[in-house]
Amino acid sequence: MTAFKSDFLNILQERGFIHQISDTESLDALAARGELVAYIGFDCTAPSLHVGSMVQIMCLYWLQKTGNKPIALMGGGTTMVGDPSGKDETRKILSVEDIETNKDGIRQVFSRFLRFGPGRHDAIMPDNAEWLTKLNWIEMLRDIGRHFSVNRMLAMDSVKLRLERNQEMSFIEFNYMILQAYDYFVLNRHFDCRLQMGGSDQWGNIVNGIDLGRRMGTPQLHALTTPLITTSSGEKMGKTASGAVWLNADMKSPYEYWQFWRNTEDDDVPRFLKLFTTLSLSEIEKLAALKDAEINEAKKALADAATTLLHGAEAARTAAETARQTFEVGAFAENLPTVDVPRAELAGGTGVLAAFVKAGLVASNGEARRQIKGGGLRVNDVAVMDEKMMLTPANLTPEGVIKLSLGKKRHVLLKPA
Repeated sequence: MTAFKSDFLNILQERGFIHQISDTESLDALAARGELVAYIGFDCTAPSLHVGSMVQIMCLYWLQKTGNKPIALMGGGTTMVGDPSGKDETRKILSVEDIETNKDGIRQVFSRFLRFGPGRHDAIMPDNAEWLTKLNWIEMLRDIGRHFSVNRMLAMDSVKLRLERNQEMSFIEFNYMILQAYDYFVLNRHFDCRLQMGGSDQWGNIVNGIDLGRRMGTPQLHALTTPLITTSSGEKMGKTASGAVWLNADMKSPYEYWQFWRNTEDDDVPRFLKLFTTLSLSEIEKLAALKDAEINEAKKALADAATTLLHGAEAARTAAETARQTFEVGAFAENLPTVDVPRAELAGGTGVLAAFVKAGLVASNGEARRQIKGGGLRVNDVAVMDEKMMLTPANLTPEGVIKLSLGKKRHVLLKPA
């Protein structure tokens, strides 16, 4: 393992964040002097980021912790175009109003991880709509577009794979890489930004930005990408049967977030402790040595640390206690996730399949049926035997809710409203 001069690259390497770097020696020198300004772009396609973005967020976190300056770039402008990387079809075009709403939701997360302000190493959060929406089409073609080779653009994976599969790519998507490259140029000119980071699928786009900068007279720019994170079973990080694991508390409760990490596969625990917590490597080494039933203690430590980072220590403690009450004591836990159901709807009878879908425990009626056949669904801790079962006020517990369970670890309360 290479030893770097900078704490930043040493930490990223030791914790498993590095996939590719464009010029290691030059980048290392900047970071070692505390002169590195780096950015990651986040398009505003949803009102929250999800766990799949946590690797990038942690890169910015460690950048600032090691005395350098992070930029969390909001993609208010590029969201209007849509990044074709890794996509089989054109993204839905969002309205300006939707993009602004999504941007507000995404901003909530970063205050947990970064220190913002006017200081030299304080984080900033510009929006590329500030400059992209002001571009004149002819000037853009003449001043920026002339530096791009269509031959090279067609060879980019984001384009080539779509064309090879005979899947349509719109002209607006084809321009995305030009806009992303121009973002890098603007951030360098305004903030002396020298590094763009991103997932491994962004390597080509980032290198385009480096090349554009060179042609337009910037100092040397750099690229750093992170590996694609999958679970030991091959699943993409952050995807579950009930959908994405969102970072905003109003879309995924702290308890559900805690449970997501608690349910980590055994083989993933050491790697996820390095990537998604700030625990010391020595502490992680001790937790990684736990085997058999003791591995559950390491999973709880992972859940506690990851939830504390995002939602705070008190929310993590509450989530852990809720889990203990529910699973170890078997008591009713009032802090379980709650989904409101209209009283009139419950009075008329709510189908059990629809109830589990509404609660987000299963993705469809079909999945609910399969779970019932396997004995995986329970209402008030009693296994559901009949897929035509109706939930009514008679099913309310003394606490005034109906407890829905998928297996032993996932629970949601239905509450009349």
